[in-house]
Amino acid sequence: MGVASGQPFATAAQGWSVTVSDLARFVPATATVVGEPDNIAVVGLPANFVSSAMTETIPGTVLGRGLNIRFTPVGYAFDYGDGGKRTSSTAGAPWGATGLAQFTPTDTSHVYTQPGTYTVTVTVTYAAEVDLGAGWIPINGTLIGPAASQQVRVVRAHTALVQGTCSERPGSPGC
Repeated sequence: MGVASGQPFATAAQGWSVTVSDLARFVPATATVVGEPDNIAVVGLPANFVSSAMTETIPGTVLGRGLNIRFTPVGYAFDYGDGGKRTSSTAGAPWGATGLAQFTPTDTSHVYTQPGTYTVTVTVTYAAEVDLGAGWIPINGTLIGPAASQQVRVVRAHTALVQGTCSERPGSPGC
């Protein structure tokens, strides 16, 4: 895990200080990234990408003191493998969970211009907090988690099947 930034956090009440660097050895589970639909994209249409990163609490010892460390995702850097990149404050969401039709642009979607196989990578930035047993204390700075990747196959589509005509159902895929 990399350290993006951080200044020491000190508390006179506990008589000690900790920095985000002290927490870098505690690594949240590696997030995954998935492309919709089914890690297949169509040239010229948005492919939706979603990261599985979530808030995670890890027990540990820092400077000889037992504590819990809570890592909360605060940023996502998507690299779509074709030179396209995007940062987002959200992990993205499946189209179905958002009520959006497939191939609708999202905050984490990408449109490919050429067919091929691309490796999509997401790198998650985390904020950290510690709990010594009396409540959560935020730690200044952020940590960069290990990157997660997924292969996406991009194909050309010459037709799209819809139920009814595009005049009858303009929100259908391909319309």
